[in-house]
Amino acid sequence: MRILVADPYYSLEEVAEIIGDLAEVERADAPWAGDDVVGLLISPDQEVGAAELDRLPALRIVATCSVGYDSVDTAAAADRGIWVCNVPDYCVEEMADTSLALLLALMRGVVALDRSVREGKWDHAVAGPLRTNRGTRLGIIGFGRIGRALAARTLALGFEVCAVDPHLPDEAITGYGVHPLTLDQALTSCEVFSLHSLLTDETRGMIGAEQIARMPRGALIVDTARAALVDFDAVLEALDSGHLAGAAFDVLPVEPPTADAPAPERPTLIVNPHAGWYSPATEHEAYRRPAVSAREALEGKRPTDALAP
Repeated sequence: MRILVADPYYSLEEVAEIIGDLAEVERADAPWAGDDVVGLLISPDQEVGAAELDRLPALRIVATCSVGYDSVDTAAAADRGIWVCNVPDYCVEEMADTSLALLLALMRGVVALDRSVREGKWDHAVAGPLRTNRGTRLGIIGFGRIGRALAARTLALGFEVCAVDPHLPDEAITGYGVHPLTLDQALTSCEVFSLHSLLTDETRGMIGAEQIARMPRGALIVDTARAALVDFDAVLEALDSGHLAGAAFDVLPVEPPTADAPAPERPTLIVNPHAGWYSPATEHEAYRRPAVSAREALEGKRPTDALAP
């Protein structure tokens, strides 16, 4: 039996140590095939659909080194009795810290002011009106682990915090001292937004031109979750018109940027290289846990981080 490691950042030695004598471990790029392959360890940008699964008839588990698992066809995996695993609770603190840092950088003009100084200017007003935390109404879109961690941080700083999550009852949100809202209510009543939803058919493109137009003029958007939650062209147009005062993204539609799909540039736009998850400790955890899930599956157990079936 073989386990294929499809992402170069996994430590092949550590995966092999965790799997032990249950299977052979080898590095393999797509397309994957083999009737002796029982496990597939991937990164979140590697697609595993029905066609990939059909080429791996003995597969027992697909495990991704990320919170998001939208690159895996979970329905097709469930039909074949294949476990799908993610790492749902790693990098929560790092992602909440990054979201907060980007939000504060927008509100206080940190990046725009730095750029202006390096251009030879010395003007505190060059970034426009700077905002204070206290009383600012924040809409957190998606109230999972990271959304809740961000809420704790922003409440402590004096924000008025609201959350949108149609999958949670209101009392599950109010228990954190946060106001539950629908997306429609948040769009018209919040001043700044931070996105933390999983990418699904329901959430894809959830913030487009129509939704941005309903936000108050001067709103701010932070997206550290998934690029496809947002219509990037609509955001850039709103930045150009001034309807949005700023935006910050740790995710892009094409990563890394290419000549055909360059990183967008605007004076009031901050772009990070999908680094919000990173710290040395959480990097190790992200690549260790899928191997643990694979071992549990090969031992006939339900993996701790299983999503399906």
